[in-house]
Amino acid sequence: MRASLLLFTVLAGMQACNASAADAGDYPRRPVRMILPNAPGSSSDTLGRILAQKLGDALGQQVVVENHAGAGGLIGMEIAKTAAPDGYTIVAVTPAGTSIATSLHQKLSYDPLADFQYISLYAVLPNMLVVTPTLPIKTLKDLIDYARSKPGEVYMASAGPGSQSHLAGVMLQQMAQFSSVHVPYKGGAASVLAVISGEAQWTITPASSVSQHARSGTLRALGQSLPQRTPQLPDVPAVAETVPGYSYSGWNGIAVPKNTPQPVVDIIRAALLKTLSQPDVKEAFNKQGAEVVTNTPEEFRRLVEAEIQSTQKVVKATDLKVE
Repeated sequence: MRASLLLFTVLAGMQACNASAADAGDYPRRPVRMILPNAPGSSSDTLGRILAQKLGDALGQQVVVENHAGAGGLIGMEIAKTAAPDGYTIVAVTPAGTSIATSLHQKLSYDPLADFQYISLYAVLPNMLVVTPTLPIKTLKDLIDYARSKPGEVYMASAGPGSQSHLAGVMLQQMAQFSSVHVPYKGGAASVLAVISGEAQWTITPASSVSQHARSGTLRALGQSLPQRTPQLPDVPAVAETVPGYSYSGWNGIAVPKNTPQPVVDIIRAALLKTLSQPDVKEAFNKQGAEVVTNTPEEFRRLVEAEIQSTQKVVKATDLKVE
């Protein structure tokens, strides 16, 4: 009996090892689809497509991009959740479909933490605080003092209720103890044009979308949202230099549906890290105002958990609800 039990244990162990190896097999044997929960032409879409092409080279199979925009990233995340956990579907995750979605929606069809395995970040995109250049405002402290001196007369433009630009602006006002009237627009481009024209006084939006305006003088840059200065924006101070602790930047990362075999996850991660180490990829990201950033799956998950908590506080302060 004891010998039979020992034999069973050995065979079970061999089967487990064989199953683990079989999970990866000769993966990938066919193209891999990459779900982008963003509209074509957006900054996240552009970065995702740059990554997909080079990631396909590293995997030895084409990575086919599928845009599933709408509902603030929810549609793409829902599709990714229900995909087969076989490594042939990966999803580019952002704050919109994770921390913001969880904070705004009482009933989600997916759980950003429970339904996905996180692999790594691949980019961080600083937001830039810009003001209309017609105002006598040269620094963030000037903006704070100006807004305090004119209650109800200073307007903050955003890409819409619950957008990153909205929540980033609310967080800044909370931490710096000043207030502005929120004016939501239909998208980031419209909100930027409002500040250029002077219809609104300021906004916080992806640096890639306003850097050229800041260089040409149609907007004035007061700060960027990374915790410290960045070589990409050498002349723009971090907001945290004036408002200690402030950090609200966009990011992009790769995740897969839960229960994807670990050997397959390991292959995807290795290919991702190899791709992101290439100088031409870093240069292409830099041209889009993004920094290549990687982390461990555990660090990535902790980032999402922390951002869910911080975003929920901001949403609660604005009493913002989206259903």
